Amino acid sequence: MVATSIYQSRVTTAQEAVKVIKSGNRVFLTGNVSVPQTLLAALVEYAPNVTDVEICQALTVGSADYVHPRMAKHLRVNSMFISANIRQAVQTGRADFTPVLLSEFPLLFKRGVLPLDVAIIHVSPPDEHGFCSLGVEVGLTKTAAESAKVIIAEVNDKMPRTLGDSFIHVSRLTHIVPVNYPIPEHVMATEGNSDIVEKIAGYIAALIPDGATMQLGIGAIPDAVLKYLFDKRDLGIHTELFSEGVIDLVNAGVLTNARKSLHPGKIVSGFILGSKRLYDWVDDNPMIELHRSEYVNDPFVIAQNDRMVAVNSAIEVDLTGQVCADSIGPKLYSGVGGQLDFIYGASRSKGGVPIIALPSTATLRDGTVVSKIAAMLKQGAGVVTSRNHVRFVVTEHGVADLYGRTIRQRAQALINVADPQFREGLTQQAKELHYL
Repeated sequence: MVATSIYQSRVTTAQEAVKVIKSGNRVFLTGNVSVPQTLLAALVEYAPNVTDVEICQALTVGSADYVHPRMAKHLRVNSMFISANIRQAVQTGRADFTPVLLSEFPLLFKRGVLPLDVAIIHVSPPDEHGFCSLGVEVGLTKTAAESAKVIIAEVNDKMPRTLGDSFIHVSRLTHIVPVNYPIPEHVMATEGNSDIVEKIAGYIAALIPDGATMQLGIGAIPDAVLKYLFDKRDLGIHTELFSEGVIDLVNAGVLTNARKSLHPGKIVSGFILGSKRLYDWVDDNPMIELHRSEYVNDPFVIAQNDRMVAVNSAIEVDLTGQVCADSIGPKLYSGVGGQLDFIYGASRSKGGVPIIALPSTATLRDGTVVSKIAAMLKQGAGVVTSRNHVRFVVTEHGVADLYGRTIRQRAQALINVADPQFREGLTQQAKELHYL
């Protein structure tokens, strides 16, 4: 009953809650599909009353009125991952980007590198003990919330109650705004030609052993991979995020988590993105544990999972094995995310399988087809996974195993999985660079 009285005493409106934000404050905004829509709308409305408020975030899903040009001098986003809704603002200088590993994102706040005045979060209703669950986004939010002086929480009847290290007590919530709207459903954009995606997925599936623990994100390639795994046994999940593709594997008795060497029997993740079917499935599901990203994404935690399989994508790969995944030349596009965390963690795992997967070509806006296997990365391109960390590179043309290979061997292996129309040109460039 004490928790109930605390809760009731802190209930307010969104318009009143955001008034605690003062000029010059640094504010954490929870993200993914957990963006607190009512509070964010109230903040945009309130913004003309403040100046130089910094909003720290990672990936957010939904509209982004808070980075509109009219918000200049009032709100300025500092994002550690560039999502589609703020990409133009970052690329035109209206928003900031801070490069950081996802495993270290929450530690910026905990260690006082970026001290937080306010955290805006989104939680489930409290249980009988007064604990709210952070629901679909735990990994990047829990530590940030604990590091803030003030916590403003949307408490949503529709937020699933996820288990693990996912709870915050109502006594920690400074202002509570009750809401009742569905958690947004989110389907990632497909990655080009479906036949190409299926071929890539088939090659990846062949690399996954029975008893593997997998990091598979969402998108066309990971979703396709899941469809090829029904003949496997005792698979597990340790990942920064997952979507509903895992449900069918669990129901088929394939994804049991039984042979995981860390958290056996449990799917471990930082956050989830997907459909209402997924949100209903994870609600109070004892198989699912959501944890902080500094734990889930720690390469030395990841490495404790034997047979750890990590599947990540890329914008381009050069002939030495350097992987660009966060920019197109110097134009910032996304961020490191968890790629290096999981590629390195899987490479340190007993029997680990670190994979970079990408279609061999891309089609530009003018219709020009270019090779994503390049002699050299574009000028200004960021290296997310270094040539020292890379192991398997998979395209629709096969698998290039680069581990322990010389530059000459790497270049030839990558040319072999490039699109045939570009192999002759890549070979000539490799010779000019003295790789072959």
